[in-house]
Amino acid sequence: MRSVQEIDMAGKRVFVRVDYNLPMDEQGKITDDNRIRQTLDLIAYLQDQQAKIILASHLGRPKSGYEKKFSLAPVAEHLSALLKKKVMFASDCIGSPVTDQVTAMKNGDILLLENLRFHKEEKSNDPGFARKLAGLCDVYVNNAFAVSHREQASVTGMVAHVPEAGAGFLLEREMNAYADAFENPKRPLVAVIGGAKVSSKLAALENMLNTVDQMIIGGAMANTFLLSQGIDTKASLIEPDLKDTAARILNKAQEKRIAVHLPEDLVVADSFAQTAQTKTVALNAVPDGWMIMDIGPKTAETFMRNLAGAKTIVWNGPMGVFEMPGFMAGTCAVARGIADADAFSFVGGGDTGLAARQCNVFDQVSYVSTGGGAFLHLMEGKPLPGVVALG
Repeated sequence: MRSVQEIDMAGKRVFVRVDYNLPMDEQGKITDDNRIRQTLDLIAYLQDQQAKIILASHLGRPKSGYEKKFSLAPVAEHLSALLKKKVMFASDCIGSPVTDQVTAMKNGDILLLENLRFHKEEKSNDPGFARKLAGLCDVYVNNAFAVSHREQASVTGMVAHVPEAGAGFLLEREMNAYADAFENPKRPLVAVIGGAKVSSKLAALENMLNTVDQMIIGGAMANTFLLSQGIDTKASLIEPDLKDTAARILNKAQEKRIAVHLPEDLVVADSFAQTAQTKTVALNAVPDGWMIMDIGPKTAETFMRNLAGAKTIVWNGPMGVFEMPGFMAGTCAVARGIADADAFSFVGGGDTGLAARQCNVFDQVSYVSTGGGAFLHLMEGKPLPGVVALG
């Protein structure tokens, strides 16, 4: 990738694809601004370079056209407060009024465009829409790792129509962290994989068998692996059609002499609720009608012991239903093990980043990715289209 620092920005219109897809409450107030803060260093750099900064993002999944709850107007206000500088806002992302606003910009000015996904052509990567976006700028900068696995107009389509393009600081940080974790890792490399479904991470699991030294599997996806070993998980979430696939992954790991650690004991509940009756049981001792909600304390100890000797750790997915306080102990024990290890720790975005924050290790791990889907895409061994476009 060509770095933004290799491009002369002075006086140029610079289109920066950011990811400001932020959580908001019912009043439109931003509840977590981490994704904005991750872009402040690039904005400051472009201001120092006397660029005209055009920021573009999506927010949510609007169905058709403008929807107030998905407007980026509150983001412009929040960014203005963080920068202590007025961030102008455009009521659309293409069209004559937007072009006029861009033409009137002075060096160092910042303009945030309205939600790109108010136009269906964004997601469909429509060539005409891509050219209209490209017409707003002299330079394109991708600083949105979280959407770089998408073939969309503002991610890949418009790049071919701009004179110069490069990677922003956040995208560079993400790709460097990935390289440290997967391409040139210090060993042993331990992957911690959790979450709900094997199906969503099947390609990643199979690809990681070419790289990792050990694999720790928890969360509801571990249930399918337990099922493949003859464990009756009763009312737990499982994917029975992937039982043989799970067995094949375990066999392949054994052939490669990769240790795979599965739960040894389980926290189970009689219903999927915080108020449910719970108990800790051994494998094959789940009561009829009960479901697995978390790894047990013995499992947590074993997982933490295996993490202690790692030099590189990749974590994607919680160990249980961590959203409910009664079932977050396993996830937090593993999170603490990752944070305490003398290792480079690369944490996947989405739920995993949220779990790291709730378990109070967010600032103690080496790197927390801003993108769940893009992170998983890399774990599958696939190139990111948004990065490829910059080549």
